[in-house]
Amino acid sequence: MTNNKPTVLLIEDDPFLSSVLRLKLEKESFKVVRAADGDEALDFLTEQGVKPDLILLDLILPKKNGFEVLETIRQDPLLEKLPVIIISNLGQPSDIERGKALGIIDYFVKARLSIEELVTKVKQETQAKAV
Repeated sequence: MTNNKPTVLLIEDDPFLSSVLRLKLEKESFKVVRAADGDEALDFLTEQGVKPDLILLDLILPKKNGFEVLETIRQDPLLEKLPVIIISNLGQPSDIERGKALGIIDYFVKARLSIEELVTKVKQETQAKAV
């Protein structure tokens, strides 16, 4: 998106975590677009043409789960290169490996999630992309 603020698409159905992440990211000068389920996220990306600088993706979502969203993104030539960070309660090695196989840049388990670490990672990735 062409404004001075990098855009993060936050795909998260938990209203509390969404609001905390949104406030933190906006405080760090990010524009945050939120989708509460997989269908809404794909609608933003395909129908509305929202092209974020980075996607924060939960895996356990209503309608389409995070892996389905990620697989759809990776199959779309216009979206396949979007950087994705997973934030999920699923912390099994098989889930992490599946995410990595689909080209994610990082995987944060919510139970061990440090909001500060996540925001730092988002900043690093969007700055690296801007260079």
